[in-house]
Amino acid sequence: MPARTSFRELLKRDETLVMPGAQDALSARLIEQAGFDAFFIGGFQIAGIHYALPDVGLISLGDFAPIVRNILRATSLPVMMDIDDGYGDVKNVVHTVHTYEDMGVGCMFLEDQVSPKRCGHLDGKRVIPVDEMEAKIRAAVSERKNPDTFLIARTDARAVEGMDAALRRGERYLAAGADGLFVESLLDVDELVKVGAEFDAPLLANMLESGRTPILKPSELKEIGYDMAIYGITLLMHITKHMQAVLEDLRSERLEMTGKAISFDDYKKVVGFDEWDRIENTHALENSN
Repeated sequence: MPARTSFRELLKRDETLVMPGAQDALSARLIEQAGFDAFFIGGFQIAGIHYALPDVGLISLGDFAPIVRNILRATSLPVMMDIDDGYGDVKNVVHTVHTYEDMGVGCMFLEDQVSPKRCGHLDGKRVIPVDEMEAKIRAAVSERKNPDTFLIARTDARAVEGMDAALRRGERYLAAGADGLFVESLLDVDELVKVGAEFDAPLLANMLESGRTPILKPSELKEIGYDMAIYGITLLMHITKHMQAVLEDLRSERLEMTGKAISFDDYKKVVGFDEWDRIENTHALENSN
């Protein structure tokens, strides 16, 4: 598999870097086949798809790591990884960064929530002291193995302490060495614009289905100063809704969905059947069973 393009290279382009969220190897493969340049893996998707759990701090690095490893095997695209609060103190943060670097993750964002964290668009969040987050950022930046690893600081302070506090935290996090900034749970376009105008640094926007932040097009985000955008749960929400519809159709015996799925032949193309068939036909013993 070819080396993944670094995020520093991707961010040299003029347009906003759009990253759909992948929750498994198949969705990552589909994102690559659709022509995207990078993708995102977040706790919301992994908790939901693999454990049927909400994103409220129930799963740890040990739960995430094997899933992320399998996802990365399915694609050569660069990936941004949500590393929550780093799963502990400064040494845990460094261990988390190293774990994902060893897998080939090129970009991560670290948040300032109190553990156990919650989805950024839920009530009940709390944030750690600013100096504690600064220490985590300094540790992650100074101890990363690869200088190209792109580390983004995320603050959830907008919903906890207000907009001004979130902006001040952003300033301090960038001064501590973060490569980029993510202000979570902004409430309207004016707030998105304000953050975009406030910082001369790479900015990440979270376009969350049914979340608190309005969803804008990538071109609109670029106009107001955002270099990266994650549409993190868009695929998850759509496939969940579609699965519910198919199951109801089957249970009711209407079978109206029959024939509307991907064809068997097209699915074989997605998972690379022909290549594995070629390998078998080329190398297997003629009479092997």
